Amino acid sequence: MAVAMEGERIVAVLPRADAFARFQDASHVELPRHVLLPGFINMHTHSAMSLLRGYADDLNLQAWLNDHIWPVEKAFVGPKFVHDGTRLAMAEMLRGGTTCFNDNYFFPEVTAAAAVAAGMRASIGLPVIDVPTAWADHVDDYINKGLKVSSGWQGETLLSTAFAPHAPYSVDDEAFGRIIALSARHDMRVHMHVLESEWEVGESLRQHGKSTLDRLNDLGLLNERLLAVHMTQLGASDIALLSDTNVNIIHCPESNLKLGDGFCPVARLLEQDINLALGTDGAASNNNLDLLAEARTAALLAKGVAADPCTLKAFEALEMLTINAATALGQAQEIGSIEAGKLADMCALDMDFLQSTPMYDVVSHLIYAASSQQVTHVWVGGRMLLEDSSFTGMDLDEIIDRAKRWAVRIAAGRGATGA
Repeated sequence: MAVAMEGERIVAVLPRADAFARFQDASHVELPRHVLLPGFINMHTHSAMSLLRGYADDLNLQAWLNDHIWPVEKAFVGPKFVHDGTRLAMAEMLRGGTTCFNDNYFFPEVTAAAAVAAGMRASIGLPVIDVPTAWADHVDDYINKGLKVSSGWQGETLLSTAFAPHAPYSVDDEAFGRIIALSARHDMRVHMHVLESEWEVGESLRQHGKSTLDRLNDLGLLNERLLAVHMTQLGASDIALLSDTNVNIIHCPESNLKLGDGFCPVARLLEQDINLALGTDGAASNNNLDLLAEARTAALLAKGVAADPCTLKAFEALEMLTINAATALGQAQEIGSIEAGKLADMCALDMDFLQSTPMYDVVSHLIYAASSQQVTHVWVGGRMLLEDSSFTGMDLDEIIDRAKRWAVRIAAGRGATGA
């Protein structure tokens, strides 16, 4: 089979012989040992935090955040940190076949500019949190700056924007009210950590006298625009509510396992036809941005938690990386599958490797055996960003050098931050 591209879109998917007859003068790339896939979509990451990979490990979520991550962010996060960290993350993601990432971090205008410069597709999170940071001083400041970022990138086909309130325990009802109204008015997604750890369950009862999901439902936040990340603390009534309200769930199994936060009940969510997509989380808590590895972990973990080897089959895991993610973003008509008329976001994996030989079932090999190192080509909007495993437009040596310089600065300042 062959895929024909013109400009940024796929114009035909057809047998190879027909392609050569129909597009006689077109240049072509021959990939006889490869499988061609829709570009992977990382539905939850904090890209700039790649500069904090390995900074604080083997800790629970609250200690990790309060004692290490938030202090080092306070000391170092600014536009240059976000620019360099985002470029490092994008290089890693592209090298693994990811063509689009759903980001949540400070200085989103910097992330947006870096993504466009790299030619990568992104959903840019507009952060909101009830504490001052280097980017904004208060809730109104966060929202107003976020709206300015969103309007400033209108018309850029590589970008969309989403509100990114940090978590239910760190954003108050009044702020949620504004976010909900603006989300509905502008048809924008709301990308948020929800029920990531057991601590959050008790904290909601303490702060609001009701469960997290009951509070969010009462506020009007549970709907098809919500991208609820983690969701490790769910009961039967919660799952029924999520199904009724068409919430999208973003599963981050490796981060949840590493922080000891519990298990997203994938089997029960699938039974209710809830849309599930995958995210890596940031490299500070994963510690990589490898979506193929994430899919393998998700499939194996789901089987183990459910004690059912038929749970989350290989093809379902692949859908979580592609069409399910596109659906969550509200972009399934444009990305997430290889079809005529859609944007040409694709990746190719060389399957002539030891770990993918012999070949009985290509999808099984993709999820259970293949490595992201087998990705050799990546296109975003028809533009080739990775060719024969080499970047066409990113200076990898410079990106790595800048990251190493940040590591020296951050390590030298570790004592001063209290981390």
